[in-house]
Formats: sequence, structure tokens, C-alpha cells
Amino acid sequence: MLDVIIIGGGPAGLAAALTLGRAHRTVLLLDAGEGRNAPAGAVHNFFTRDGTPPTEVRRIGHEQLGAYPSVRTRNVAVDEVGRLPDDGFEVRPAGGGAERGRRLLLATGLADELPPISGVEELWGRSAFHCPYCHGYEVSGGRVAVIGAGPDRVRLALHLSRFTDDVVLCTGGAPLEPAMRDLLARNGIPARCEPITRLEGEDGRIRQIVFEGAQPLARDALFVKTTLRQRSGIAGKLGCAGFPDSTVEVDEFGRTSVPGVYAAGDMARRATVPMPLAAVVAAAASGTVAAGVLDQDLLSADFALPAPFPAGKDQA
Repeated sequence: MLDVIIIGGGPAGLAAALTLGRAHRTVLLLDAGEGRNAPAGAVHNFFTRDGTPPTEVRRIGHEQLGAYPSVRTRNVAVDEVGRLPDDGFEVRPAGGGAERGRRLLLATGLADELPPISGVEELWGRSAFHCPYCHGYEVSGGRVAVIGAGPDRVRLALHLSRFTDDVVLCTGGAPLEPAMRDLLARNGIPARCEPITRLEGEDGRIRQIVFEGAQPLARDALFVKTTLRQRSGIAGKLGCAGFPDSTVEVDEFGRTSVPGVYAAGDMARRATVPMPLAAVVAAAASGTVAAGVLDQDLLSADFALPAPFPAGKDQA
């Protein structure tokens, strides 16, 4: 029986495995290798790793885990997870076999469903982005478009006006409220409300936005809004409570509503946080926190000690 099974080998899972390995916990990290930031050329806003390719960050993480003999890693997806009759969980990786652990940490991450705009998939992660903190600096001084008409899109266009003086909001044919249009105009941001026919570019770099019945707009980068979904259905199968945006609900210690199951990374958030945090460094931090709480949870169980962290409404 392992101490902890971690499902997901992104920054949250790797950070958790490192913390637990340094605490001499027996850990198995199962990684399907489907990172959310794989299409991006580099990880940003992660001190000491700013500008490093995502694959290189993962490679370094796995290399460093090799120094801890109590940590095993397997590059495999997980088919099934179930609770054992007495205590703990049984995990069945793809291809057969079973692994058992006293606690479970989910770090399987989110996936982005791109908007239905022709050409966006070819540009995703190269010149089509969703997060100004991850990719905004790299478009500084360039010709930028924000796609969408909602208040959050207007807010993002205003935000990006600090990065460049050439920002255009493209609503894709949706109407723009007069108050929002006036706010943009007062700040020197034009709006294009024609329907978008397609995005044209080459080698992942956008060249122009083509509109229906109007002149195209030359751009260097654009920001789109994606629909988030859980990359894995494991949390739902286990009965973990979640939010309408598909994220799993956790408390400040990474505990889900299911006893013994923790979650970290962008797949999970607290009720007080309005949206999942996309930053790699934030995911790594959440994995470190969850691992520390996990270790203390097991310590309390081993020595019949009181739990040092207060129980939430679902853990009482």
C-alpha cells in the first residue's frame, strides 16, 4: 500500500511528488503526458524558469524526482479509480494492473475548448492566447486583437492597452453595449463588430482577421476566450463537488469533498476564487501545499494525533 498516488504529472503533480518524496513518503506519480500548455513555446511568469519550454520544465521535474527513492513515476493514463472497502484507493492504469494508495491526489488539469473560429486551432499557443499574464509581455508593442463582446473581453482589451497602443476589440458579430463602446473609445480602443469569417496565418503566426463583408484586419496576436473542461473524469466519478465552470471544489488545503482525495493545479479552486488560476507557478504552489497537508494527514493517522488543519464543512 503506497502512501499517496498522484494522478497527473504537470507542475502541480510534480511539485507534490517532490514534497512527498523529500518527506520519505512512498509515492506513485501517473502521468498521461497531456499538458495544457504543451502547444505553447515557453512557460512564462515562473521565476528561474521564465522562457523555458514546457517539455523542458517537465523533463527537469522528472529528473529531480529521480533523486528520491520512495517516488516512482509511470507514463500512463488512468482508466479507473475506486475506494477500497477498509481504507485507501485502488487505481487501475491503462493497459492493466492495479495500484493501491492510502491517499489520492488529483492533478489532471483542465483542457481548453477553442471558440468555433476557422483557423484558431493552428494559431493556438503560438499567436492565439487566453492569458495576459502568461503571454501578454511577449506581444508588447504589437498589433493585438481581443475576440468577444462581453464585459470580461472589454476589460481584457483595456488591460492590454498597457502592453501596446494598437488593441482592437473584435466582437465576432455580437452587439456591443453602447456604454462599453464609449469606454473603449475614450481609451483609444476601436471595436470591429462584423462577423469573423476566418483567421489567416502561417507557421502558427497570425497574419490577419478576415471579416464578413468588410476589410481584413492585420494582427500579430489575438486573445480568445476558451471553454474549460476537466481533462479527466476521475474527480466526477469519485463524487468530488465542483463548480459550473467544471473545476473541482477544494478548501485552502487542497482537500476535496471526498475524504482522502486531494486536488491541485488549475483543475481545482476554492469557492472564494472566481476562476481557476492558469499560471504554472500557481499550480506548482498548490501541489506543494496539498502535499504538505497530505503528509500531516497521514502522520495524524499513523500516530493517532489530532489533525493540525481545521476540518472544512465536508471533512468534518
